[in-house]
Amino acid sequence: MFRTINDFLEAWKFESEATLKVFKNLTDDSLNQKVTSDGRSLGFVAWHITDTIPEMLSKAELPFSHDENTPVPTSVEIIKNIYENSSRSVTELILKNWKDEMLNDDLNMYGQVWKRANVLSSLITHQAHHRGQMTVLMRQAGLKVPGVYGPAKEEWAEYGMPTQD
Repeated sequence: MFRTINDFLEAWKFESEATLKVFKNLTDDSLNQKVTSDGRSLGFVAWHITDTIPEMLSKAELPFSHDENTPVPTSVEIIKNIYENSSRSVTELILKNWKDEMLNDDLNMYGQVWKRANVLSSLITHQAHHRGQMTVLMRQAGLKVPGVYGPAKEEWAEYGMPTQD
């Protein structure tokens, strides 16, 4: 849980840059990649990460407009641009509307009571969870997976280190 807005913003900067790093390795064709025929596609998961930002923060009483009926875009560029704008808005809206002393306030979130700080933690962990799903789908689609919390397999090879398959 975050104790200060600044702590969250530092983490958010890293996490949103990591998500963009993953998004930048997608292709429009790869957006249809699924593990199973009835599973979520790579495009669906990328859009879910993107769409959750305004959805979650509007529920947390921040003035973030959200249309839950927006279909999954078929263009990586559209998803990436919307994600970038939403990510920037997170920083702006939180700086403008929340203060450190508000982080322990209760909010009604998804039928439960959450602290504002938990909303911020959940925003980050939700994104990290789905980025992990994306890397599996990316490998299946033959895409390069960028390292986020350390080098990816391809990056180890670039460093001349042995990789395991």
